[in-house]
Amino acid sequence: MGALNVLITKLARRLLSEEQKARLRRGDLVPFYDTRHWSRIALYDACNAFIRELGPERLDALEISSGHNYQQHGFKSYRETRYPEFDICEGKLDARFDLIIADQIFEHLKWPYRAGRNVHDMLRPGGWFICATPFLVRLHDGPLDCSRWSEDGLRYFLAECGWDLERIRTGAWGNRAWIKAHMDGTWPRRGLFGSLKNEPGWPVAVWAFAQK
Repeated sequence: MGALNVLITKLARRLLSEEQKARLRRGDLVPFYDTRHWSRIALYDACNAFIRELGPERLDALEISSGHNYQQHGFKSYRETRYPEFDICEGKLDARFDLIIADQIFEHLKWPYRAGRNVHDMLRPGGWFICATPFLVRLHDGPLDCSRWSEDGLRYFLAECGWDLERIRTGAWGNRAWIKAHMDGTWPRRGLFGSLKNEPGWPVAVWAFAQK
């Protein structure tokens, strides 16, 4: 079995893209088995492409309760906050930013409108807010699970928080195959056969890019 794994790894190195090879070196890619969270692949592709369009080297960025997806962009400056040390529902930082990111955060907030207003206040004129939330997924406390938004719902929610409707772009991804795989309570990886086809009537991940 060990020899077979070595052979598969050598073959994979010939077939994988440079990005996949880097992930293989980091140990988060099993040859031919995609270990990424299936529901977030399209989301992160869209968000990362958008950040590259903005020119991250020119941006002072803030991430609320940060993960690992966005830190590699080479921002002019990058700052992160953690709950409960900082609660976006209760206050603002004494700073202004060109980009604020809240990835899988707003569904957990008791007071999302207050949080949206605080984010809006911390953005410089012309600055952008990236907000990404789940839709057709099970409840997952962190410590609470309070809200869901469709694309239209997220757009109008952000408008209520102060953003101009005409400056809000939304996107979504999902399909019934992911939802079926998720029904047993797990957060499935793409694996060998996870389809990335988008079925608009079955959104799993929803995101918005809103400019102040």
